[in-house]
Amino acid sequence: MGSIWGNKLKISIFGESHGDGVGVVIDGFSAGFEVDFDYINKFLKRRAPGNNLSTSRIESDTPEILSGIKNNFTTGAPICAFIKNNNAHSSDYQDKSINPRPSHADYNAYVKYHGYSDQRGGGHFSGRLTAPLVFAGALCSDWLNKNYNIKINARLKQVGDIKITNVGDGVLDVPPIPTQIEEFILKLKETGDSVGAIIECIADNVPQGLGEHIFSSVEANISSCIFGIPGIKGIEFGKGFEFASMRGSEANDEYYYDNNGEVKTKTNNNGGIIGGITTGMPVIFSVVFKPTPSIFLEQDTINLETKTNDKIKIKGRHDPCIGIRAVPIVEAAAAVALTDLIL
Repeated sequence: MGSIWGNKLKISIFGESHGDGVGVVIDGFSAGFEVDFDYINKFLKRRAPGNNLSTSRIESDTPEILSGIKNNFTTGAPICAFIKNNNAHSSDYQDKSINPRPSHADYNAYVKYHGYSDQRGGGHFSGRLTAPLVFAGALCSDWLNKNYNIKINARLKQVGDIKITNVGDGVLDVPPIPTQIEEFILKLKETGDSVGAIIECIADNVPQGLGEHIFSSVEANISSCIFGIPGIKGIEFGKGFEFASMRGSEANDEYYYDNNGEVKTKTNNNGGIIGGITTGMPVIFSVVFKPTPSIFLEQDTINLETKTNDKIKIKGRHDPCIGIRAVPIVEAAAAVALTDLIL
């Protein structure tokens, strides 16, 4: 499986949704960095469910450090963090190997791994695997902030057709879900359906000159890590697809010297990246999450045993909108990607 990512910094995600647990091995991280576990635990808590807009599966998500950190300092050896699964309901998924869920990886995994993959809760394809990614990202985020003053903030930009304007202050601040959004999702939840979302991410104080042209661009690096998050189906940098309707006179980011003699651009339509290389302006990108595929409405599927068409009605505990809990996950992936670029 393609569960290893990175160049100078490598992360390897392991585990299944309803197995003993999930975890990550981080190779290439700097030695001598003091690990702030309070910061990491707050980061992980932001991903965890905690209200009636999310799944009712509650996990403590307390990481157990197996290697790479001694007396709260990184040793230079691979860092291994393990997160125990304590609240799995495997009985909800007993028939999924026979009736694959629409828009899940059930059928694809069945074909690719010849029926041996763990289908419970999505197995290795589950959003549960974002917990160890958030651990890695929280570590990288703290390192970026303390060593380079790089601050990464993501926010919900849109849920369904509703656009959101509020923004939080600081990486660990969580803006309250607007009442309009909460009411919309609760009504949707009652019907058994789900909805998609857009998340915007901004990285401030990213130094100039990171990345390479063509295949090793900053966009390519960030995108490849971002697409490790289940449910993401698209990414755009800066104005992204809005460029299609813009003129060059509107789109170009014109240069100027600021009062400190530093080169800036009057606008940041390119999202802080030109020619695959950072400009020194904030790196800005947005990602779109598809609606949660686990819905409680009856759907068409197939029966892999009888090789006939069939129906399925999904049980279990699921988020009506993945994007609500995905803000710290996007921040985490961005932090991992930027750490890899700097190293």
